[in-house]
Amino acid sequence: MNNSFMKTMRHLLLTAVGGLMLTVTACNPEPDESDLYTFTGETIESFIAQDSLLTSFNYILTRVGYDKMMAAYGSYTCFAPTNDGVAFYCDSLYNDTQAVIPHNGMTENSLEGLTDSLCLNIVKYHITTTYRDVVSMTGNGEVNTMLGYEFSFNTIEDGPDKGKTLLGGKATILSSDNETINGLVHVIDHVIPRFTLFIGDIFDRNKDTYSIFGEALKLTGLDDSLMTYTRGRFEFRQLARENYSGNLYPAAGVGSTGYDECKVGYTVFAESDEVMRKNGINSISDLIAKANEWYGQAPNWYNYMSENKIQVSTGDDYTNRFNALNMFVAYHILEASMSTNQLVFEKGSSSYWNYAPDADPYDYYETMLPHTLMKIWEPSNVGSGKTLFINRYRTFNTLTDQLASQGSDAMHQVVQKGVTISRGGSLQAFNGYIHSIDGMLVYNEMVPKGVLNERMRVNCTSLFPELINNRFRYISTSDGQIPSGYDGSRRGIPAKFFKNVVLYDNSICFAYCVHGAWRCYQSDQMQFWGKYDLAFKLPSVPSGVYEIRVVYAPMSYGSFMQYYIGNSSNVASMMPIGLPFDATVPVEDPRVGLTNANEEDDLGVATDIAMHNRGYMRGPYSYCGHAESTGWTTTNNGRFEWGSSMTVRYVLGRVQLNQGGENWLRIKTLNSDKSTNPVGLDFVELVPTSVLDNQQYTEDWY
Repeated sequence: MNNSFMKTMRHLLLTAVGGLMLTVTACNPEPDESDLYTFTGETIESFIAQDSLLTSFNYILTRVGYDKMMAAYGSYTCFAPTNDGVAFYCDSLYNDTQAVIPHNGMTENSLEGLTDSLCLNIVKYHITTTYRDVVSMTGNGEVNTMLGYEFSFNTIEDGPDKGKTLLGGKATILSSDNETINGLVHVIDHVIPRFTLFIGDIFDRNKDTYSIFGEALKLTGLDDSLMTYTRGRFEFRQLARENYSGNLYPAAGVGSTGYDECKVGYTVFAESDEVMRKNGINSISDLIAKANEWYGQAPNWYNYMSENKIQVSTGDDYTNRFNALNMFVAYHILEASMSTNQLVFEKGSSSYWNYAPDADPYDYYETMLPHTLMKIWEPSNVGSGKTLFINRYRTFNTLTDQLASQGSDAMHQVVQKGVTISRGGSLQAFNGYIHSIDGMLVYNEMVPKGVLNERMRVNCTSLFPELINNRFRYISTSDGQIPSGYDGSRRGIPAKFFKNVVLYDNSICFAYCVHGAWRCYQSDQMQFWGKYDLAFKLPSVPSGVYEIRVVYAPMSYGSFMQYYIGNSSNVASMMPIGLPFDATVPVEDPRVGLTNANEEDDLGVATDIAMHNRGYMRGPYSYCGHAESTGWTTTNNGRFEWGSSMTVRYVLGRVQLNQGGENWLRIKTLNSDKSTNPVGLDFVELVPTSVLDNQQYTEDWY
């Protein structure tokens, strides 16, 4: 057997043993912690403690208590910097004149001058709970860390270090794959750098690549808008279990009881000078002229402008939000900080419920161009299936001419290829990312009339970007980020954490269900517990009539509720949409009328029509069930699953949504004696009537 195979098998064995130990001790609320550190072999901590080149890193580990974690059961990969590397990093932090915080908070230029928070950041940025040997870090990619942020890796292609692995553009692996009983240690020559510059400063340092876009960012003043990194501090409380019914055991929140800041971040998609030149743009004046051309007639398709009687400015006041250049740049910016691996929930990115074979990962995000969306899509029938496109448009995208299919190629013609997002070469800033794109990104007529003229399924984490910026999204029960003694499946979050949420009653608990075995799209959801009465802002879709749907799993501890729609968060503007809705009603109840599609010759088509008339739909065909070792089959996806806890969509009704204003959805409990029963928010579907009422094709099941 080769060495790589043996390492893989050993890792699987370690993981299984670790999982077994966690399973055995999880039933005991107060485990004997001494048992956690009983080993006969070397641990990550003992390896580091015995190496004279790693004493500085061991000091940092010990100072924040992570030496105990690295001596405990588990499966970790630790990137341990040498003493020289730590000293170099301390010096660079202390003497960083462009840091957001003077000296990055250090009290003196020494190891002891590091603050506790800096030590914790360094430690968590150098540990991952996934097995990352050198072979898995060949080429280009990213490593997710316990800090919730990623660092890049790439194989050096030229020079004396050719073939070595470079981490974060700075640290080289000196000694790799040092195996211990609880994981791997890679000894590295530098601390992997966290970035201390704002996005505008990153563009300044990369003028050789982004001189034109960087100048446009400055001219518009949007670089100043990207200097925010926090919305303030909010109280996180450890929620008492006995105050809530059902199976909710709230987690402590971020870290432990106390206050923590709500981070703000950004993602910028930018055309390099090379891409600009390929499109006939050789200077900022060329870009201004092109922007005037692209956006000069924008009110014809950009409903926000026409409904608010706003004209496009083509003058030289580039800070005007509706100056053509400003509009061009603003549409490149998302108020959510994401690496390329986080833009969509990719296939295989979770061991829990993911996508059936033919379903594609996609998501919708609001941009800094007021009330506009972009779609990011990873179509499976393009290249390797890992290509990310912005605003790719194919005709009749969520319609089909075939049962159990997304439709034939003949009906799905690619009209707009979309802009491809580069998988390599991204730049990371203190408060976000810059990703390179291969074409000119424009909010043109094809976006509202084509790209977004489809069934839009918007996940809860896209509705609430705070979940993205504060690294709640994509964490899982195995990430080791939930304090001991609390259920690792939920994170308690204060409601005031969210900018686009309004409470009408404060007797409420917000819980984010982290990635796990939830019967949910993208394997996560939000839950509202207590006497809930709240509203949240819907995505800014192009103006039109939409059918609004929510998804839920009928359960006995579900809730009885009423939905409302309004053009502001003012409760007086809210009008009921749909009838009062009882989530406890079993799926086979005539009020829902779900049938077992496996037993019907038409695969449930007639039932679907009857259900929709009653205001219900089956859960999406594109996800559900656990991934089996044999792969996905038609017996374990959403369409053909049959049981008491399967997912169902509830159709709220049709309503006019206007891009020119805001649209808010309110949820209010109607329970009087079950005030602790929850409501889940997995995703919201917004479906244009042009899709619903199409006379040629029907909506696909996905």
